[in-house]
Amino acid sequence: MAILALKVRVRELGILLLMVGVFSLAYALPFESIPAQSRLALAGRESLLMLQDYARNHVLLCLVPALFIAGAISVFVSQAAVLKYFGPQAHKVLAYGVASVSGTVLAVCSCTILPLFAGIYSRGAGIGPATAFLYSGPAINVLAIILTARILGWELGIARGLAAVVFSVIIGLLMHLIYRKEEKAKRTAAENLVTPDDGKTRPLTQNAAYFAAMVGILVFANWSRPAQSGGLWYAVWSAKWYVTGFLTVLLAGMLIRWFRREELSEWVSATWMFAKQILPLLFAGVIVSGVLLGRPGHPALIPERWIESWVGGNGIEANLLASVVGAFMYFATLTEVPILQGLLGAGMGKGPALALLLAGPALSLPSILVIRSIMGTGKTIVYVALVIALSTTAGLVYGLVA
Repeated sequence: MAILALKVRVRELGILLLMVGVFSLAYALPFESIPAQSRLALAGRESLLMLQDYARNHVLLCLVPALFIAGAISVFVSQAAVLKYFGPQAHKVLAYGVASVSGTVLAVCSCTILPLFAGIYSRGAGIGPATAFLYSGPAINVLAIILTARILGWELGIARGLAAVVFSVIIGLLMHLIYRKEEKAKRTAAENLVTPDDGKTRPLTQNAAYFAAMVGILVFANWSRPAQSGGLWYAVWSAKWYVTGFLTVLLAGMLIRWFRREELSEWVSATWMFAKQILPLLFAGVIVSGVLLGRPGHPALIPERWIESWVGGNGIEANLLASVVGAFMYFATLTEVPILQGLLGAGMGKGPALALLLAGPALSLPSILVIRSIMGTGKTIVYVALVIALSTTAGLVYGLVA
């Protein structure tokens, strides 16, 4: 038994070293110096540069805190609490209300929301509230909506904000209805739980403070610089590292005073489980996305001029294409706004612009791969199809009235 345990530890250590090695290479190597004398070579370089951008700007400050939050949810949040507020038998107004506005607090991208989604889904959250949370997390980013209104016009900003909130609820309700038999079985299983508190006896105030500190670190560490100086958003950005540092020290104090060593070990183990499940798929998805579409403003296998010519006007083809491209292309948080500004200047219709704004931040090829590993191929296809269909519809309607 001891030898088996040692082999498992060595294997896990090997996986960790491999992941750290890939991250370090992606972070540090000078990929921009790679010559690209053909379209294929250019696409290959773009995939590496996109992976590097992801490693430098999203892994340490976005994904790592999110993975620890997901691990904490799976260890320290009782299954009974998740079932009460997000489970199949939860009060629908409360469940969908909380899920639909989560993005106003989290302000994360489509990849960072994945560990949090995995955490609540693995604890028994219903497919409806869970997917509403999955969509709203990156879609309802207050700063992104404000930036959209300031740069692309207040009409597009308001349309994006309202549609994102409504869509999160619609998507969640449709997922619940489509899989209602499975949800009924989950509800029955939840009602038959023998130990509804899962042994989680930590005071609610301690859990609340612990999670608030981690969410605060995630939010403030990733607070983007506003386009213009001055104002509340700029003031928060200016102080973000002081706030993040304070919350980190506060969290360390909580861990020392409130948690036993066994609990911390369980937390790290759960976090590592999510990391093994999510990070390899994300890296692979980023590479494939980079080969096909490249970074914003940089060509790859699919030239940007093709996309610009296909999404002109406000017809159904243009809106559908904008939704599909948005669903599979990777957008870092807030980058969709300057991208849309350039596309609109190149002749993109306002309807397709809204369709891309609704589908793009909420999905990407890397996130789709991870979502499939969490809730299966069938549910993932349905979820992606709903996002694309609703985004296309919103684009068509907005194109007619704008």
